[in-house]
Amino acid sequence: MGVSPWVWSVLALVAGVGLSLWVANVQQRRFETQSVASLERVAERTHAALLDRLEAAEFLARAVQTLFLTSQEVSQEEFANMYANLHPRELMPGLQALAYARRADGDAQEGGADRYVTELVQPLDGNEAVVGLLVNRQPANLSAVMSSRDSDRPALSAPFRLVQASGDRAVVIDGITLRLPIYSPGAPPLTRNERRERMRGSLAISFRVQPLIESALAAELREQLHIEISDVTDGPARLLFDSHPRPHGGSAPARESVQDLVYGGRVWRVEMHSAEHAPMTLDWSQSVLVPGLVASLLLALLVFSVAGTRRRALALGWSMSRRYRESEARFRALNDLLPALVLLARGSDGRIIYANQASRARLGEGVGDLHLPLLFEDAQLRGQLAEAGTRGCSNVEAVLRSVNGDRFWAALSIKPIELNGSDQLLMVATDISEQRQLTELLSYQASHDALTELYNRREFERQVERALAAIAAGAPAAALLYIDLDQFKLINDTSGHIAGDQLLSQLAITMREQLREGDVLARLGGDEFGVLAASVRDQPGAHHVAERLREGIDGYVFVWEHSTYTISASIGAVMIERGDTTSLKDLLAQADTACYMAKENGRNRVHFYSAQDDDTTRRQSEMEWANRLRWAVDERRLLLKYQEVFPLGPLAAGPHLELLLRFRDEQGKLVVPGAFMPAAERYGLMPMIDRWVIETALANFDRLHPSGAGLQLATINLSGASIEDESFALLILQWIERYGIAPERVCFEITETVAVRNLSQVTRFIQHLRSAGCRIALDDFGAGMSSFGYLKNLPVDIIKIDGSFIRDLMTDPMSQAIVRAVTDIGHQRGLQVIAEWVTSEEIVGALVELGVDFAQGFALHKPEPVVCHRGYLQP
Repeated sequence: MGVSPWVWSVLALVAGVGLSLWVANVQQRRFETQSVASLERVAERTHAALLDRLEAAEFLARAVQTLFLTSQEVSQEEFANMYANLHPRELMPGLQALAYARRADGDAQEGGADRYVTELVQPLDGNEAVVGLLVNRQPANLSAVMSSRDSDRPALSAPFRLVQASGDRAVVIDGITLRLPIYSPGAPPLTRNERRERMRGSLAISFRVQPLIESALAAELREQLHIEISDVTDGPARLLFDSHPRPHGGSAPARESVQDLVYGGRVWRVEMHSAEHAPMTLDWSQSVLVPGLVASLLLALLVFSVAGTRRRALALGWSMSRRYRESEARFRALNDLLPALVLLARGSDGRIIYANQASRARLGEGVGDLHLPLLFEDAQLRGQLAEAGTRGCSNVEAVLRSVNGDRFWAALSIKPIELNGSDQLLMVATDISEQRQLTELLSYQASHDALTELYNRREFERQVERALAAIAAGAPAAALLYIDLDQFKLINDTSGHIAGDQLLSQLAITMREQLREGDVLARLGGDEFGVLAASVRDQPGAHHVAERLREGIDGYVFVWEHSTYTISASIGAVMIERGDTTSLKDLLAQADTACYMAKENGRNRVHFYSAQDDDTTRRQSEMEWANRLRWAVDERRLLLKYQEVFPLGPLAAGPHLELLLRFRDEQGKLVVPGAFMPAAERYGLMPMIDRWVIETALANFDRLHPSGAGLQLATINLSGASIEDESFALLILQWIERYGIAPERVCFEITETVAVRNLSQVTRFIQHLRSAGCRIALDDFGAGMSSFGYLKNLPVDIIKIDGSFIRDLMTDPMSQAIVRAVTDIGHQRGLQVIAEWVTSEEIVGALVELGVDFAQGFALHKPEPVVCHRGYLQP
């Protein structure tokens, strides 16, 4: 006889009740374990949130620090604009003020220590008491200044009473400051002594501790946990925050979690306890005991009915479970194989619940312990994702932060989805750091010159177009400067293109130092540079900027291997004023024309373009000059002037002079050689001009000077093209013999540049003339070379010191040293030394003291025409 059904029911009921009790007990223990683990995780997140707030403050301070590192002086307006652009109070609750204290020398009565006076404060509203505050009077604040200065790291102060609360005694001492040092410009200081010497001031962000900490703690955490945060850096602990202040004399709850947060040289102790009202046992509504009892009863009642169907139900359940697991495995395998970063987070709190292999590899294995918004650097995007019911974002480029703190750019989309009846956020991202770096590099290369790292011509033209539009809209006038180096080809020819490239790089730095903030400097190509001088207002202001550039270049000495070079520049300038309708193309052409005029007028000068300048339109083409020079001899437009050379020692037997060439234009005006010599050299006309000058001078030798036959020595200049003609020396000697001139009375002058260009050819040419008794002078000595070695192989009788050294003789010790060295070396070689460009009696006296033999210049004699009773001389 079988067992009665009710026996099976009773057995089923007993088994169900026992099982329910056991499961309820296990559930309770698990709940307690999870509560402890949850508290530890909350403590870690709280620690991270507090650290995030402090790092955000540091990021703000670093951003403002950059403003001071890129500017010698930061104005109140620039400081206010920086503050307004950053919106710091939206990002950091509790922020009281952003301030800058300038370092000043200490007062001897106060021990001589440096003083830090607060000069810049934002916002001013509510922080008026901070302006002019002497930080030295706040020991805690000053200690943070000293710590940040010596370490070049952010430093937190100990809590102290903010000066804004000095009138309110009820306000607790809950102020702190985060300090960063401001050093003088240059490379980052490496040692503590260097940091102390270069300290300019200190940047501070002051907070009220209570709102700062509250912003880092979720409201539900403050309700469920008793949180205390204290500063335990030195001495007794100082309470910074207490979520549930206990009444005086109340007993403290048992401590459950303690962590130390170390930042900025301070240690904050974070203590967390279970709140008194927090439940420590599982609620009946969540316990399985009641449902277990009900289920046990139902089980007993259904024993009979389930006996036949149990096997089929289990089979069906296992089949469905297997298919679900297979589907989930395929989904995870597919996502793990994707190169994109795939994350799934809960929609309620943003907690990440799934990360594929690519995400774990890029963001760190611990990414599953984070909340999705914490991955983003952008605070606005972080706040958007943390909002309840967020709609995510689509096709956004943002900076992500990995578990290890690495930052990288990613293109991503975040969409809210529903899975298993719960709202979740799905993020798909791609690392685009390399693409962004490549894009930024290509953008930089497209707008900058590779050699000098200045703007290139294309970017410079864009800047000029923007300036034209701004001035048309009412901005102040500007000026366009076109700069062309005068001696650059010499350096390239004598020392090579590597030296030329090095000179361009160094001059770019020199020119940048001479410009003002807001001016734009660019390399337009070769040895040509452009400057957009902003807000010059008028031509005198533009001329001041251009002259400062010219003087900076003129005073620069380039050293390469065993040689030194001086360099100068011709600068053409065009004003850009309101109401001017000149196009960009015409503006650049005008600047180029003005630069051409600066070169024609003698180089190393500034010339402003003018539509009324007849010379500008008359001299725009060297071809025109070449055509005029071809007929200059026949039309008797060439003439000679002479300038006397005076001895600085005992009187010579007779006068010395140098012959100077001039061109007489159609209106009878005399034109200096600097205007037409470049055209003559380019189109091969110099040999013709040299022949006319030499034959004219020799044919009329005793009429070159009022002293007639008493003239002791006449100096005639020779060009490089004539010297390269080996037959020209023989022709000169034939003329000397034909006109019966003593060769000792004739001196031929060549420039240093010509001499070093083809030393062997020049040496042969000189030896032909010196063998007949002629004398040879080396002009512009010292202008291009510092090595005197070639004098050993160059047979000359006279050296003429370049006028740039004589001009600065009374003001530049280096020029004085060079003149002394040239004179001493010349005398050791048995040569006579002549100084050019003598412009004052003071320079004459200095040359006498230095032992120079002869002097020549406007202070001694201004050039006069060579004439006779028949008018201008001709051969």
